[in-house]
Amino acid sequence: MGPASSETAFIEARDLRKTYHVGKIEVEALRGISFSVQKGEFVSVVGPSGSGKSTLFYLLGGLTRADGGSVILDGEELAALSDAERTRLRKRKIGFVFQKFNLLPTLDARSNILIAQEISGNGGRDPAYFNRITELLGLTRRLGHRPAELSGGEQQRVALARALINKPAVVLADEPTGNLDSKNSEVVLGMLRQSNKELGQTVLMITHNPEAAKYGDRIIHMRDGQIVKPEEDPQWVAR
Repeated sequence: MGPASSETAFIEARDLRKTYHVGKIEVEALRGISFSVQKGEFVSVVGPSGSGKSTLFYLLGGLTRADGGSVILDGEELAALSDAERTRLRKRKIGFVFQKFNLLPTLDARSNILIAQEISGNGGRDPAYFNRITELLGLTRRLGHRPAELSGGEQQRVALARALINKPAVVLADEPTGNLDSKNSEVVLGMLRQSNKELGQTVLMITHNPEAAKYGDRIIHMRDGQIVKPEEDPQWVAR
C-alpha cells in the first residue's frame, strides 16, 4: 500500500524537526520527517535505536512539542493547541500502548481497563463494547486477576484493551512487544492487527523489530532522524 495522500490523511506529519541539547552538544533527533496515515490504516515505523522513532512517537501523541514542522491529527494541528487542549485531545482521540505495561498492581484486569474511562471523564460506559474488546483480546476469563497473576502477554493485552476502551481515533503503540518473548509477541501483534481489521482501528506502531513491522499495512523506515528507503535500512537488508 502506498503513502496516503494529504487530502485523505487522518494523521499528517509535515517536516517535523526536533533537536535535543546535551550540554553544549546538539543532537538532531528528527530532521524533516513528512508522511501521512489514512483512517483505518495500520502503519509500522521501524528503525534501530537512535533512529528518532521514539521522538516521533512523542510528537505524534502530543506528549512533547516539535521545534519545527507540524502534526495534524484528525483535522487538529497540535502546535496550535495549548498544553491543556493537547491533554484533552489525547484523552479524546489517542490510545497509548507502551513497552512497559503500566498496569496498577492493586487493581484487577477489569478495573485496569475501565480506569481509562475514569481518567478521560467518559462516564457513559458501553458494556457491549467492553465485552467485545475483552473477548477479542482473549481476556474474558482473566478479568478478575491482578497483574501479578497474569503472564506478560496477558498484561500487554490488558494494556491494549485499556487503549481501545474509549474508542480512540488512533492507537499509538511504542515497542508493544519489547518486553515479551516471541510467542507472546506474536499473540499481541495478532491482536493489534485484529483490532485494526475488526474494529476499524487506526494504528501506528513504533518498533525496532522488522518481523513485528510486517504486521502493518505499510512500513516506514527510519534512520538517523530521517525516513529512508528499505534498501537503506541495514537491519532490513540483513534479513
